[in-house]
Amino acid sequence: MQETRVESHTDEMLMKDIQAGNQQAFQYLVNQNLASLHGFAQRMLGSNSDAEDVVQETFLRVWNKAHTWKADKAKLSTWLHRITHNLCVDWQRKPKLQTVTLTYDVEEDTEHSTNSLQREETAQTVERALQQLPERQRSAIVLCYYQGMSNRDAAQVLNVSVTALESLLARGRRSLKALLSEQGLS
Repeated sequence: MQETRVESHTDEMLMKDIQAGNQQAFQYLVNQNLASLHGFAQRMLGSNSDAEDVVQETFLRVWNKAHTWKADKAKLSTWLHRITHNLCVDWQRKPKLQTVTLTYDVEEDTEHSTNSLQREETAQTVERALQQLPERQRSAIVLCYYQGMSNRDAAQVLNVSVTALESLLARGRRSLKALLSEQGLS
């Protein structure tokens, strides 16, 4: 039997192969979407390890529920983000163990490391502010600005109209600006 190259498959063909148990097709889907979904989950949850757990669960659901995707309802990437989004929301509702982060100071004299440290601190401040937004506003901002989704696709992930998504984005930007202003960034 000749092995087909899944790289040339359409989304429909890829999902049919996954429904049939084709592990090569599933691995290709994982490889193509892992970084994007992980970045989305990490920004939604604020934790790398939580994001890894959510993305793993996303792909487990895709493997087990591949037959539920309908090409005429949503693009495959939109469907994957919707699964991840729903899992992130569920994850945030679960009671969490308290964790402690240990930090230490490392003194470096180069201007490069100072600039790098300032950029890192700014990024962390933005991430903390993002985590303070209401879930729907955070989701809209992460999907549109970090994931690069169109308003239409992001609205599908959130199951809202494009107008409602634009309202979430506007409120989210205002809230984020206010939070960053409190931190001395704007």
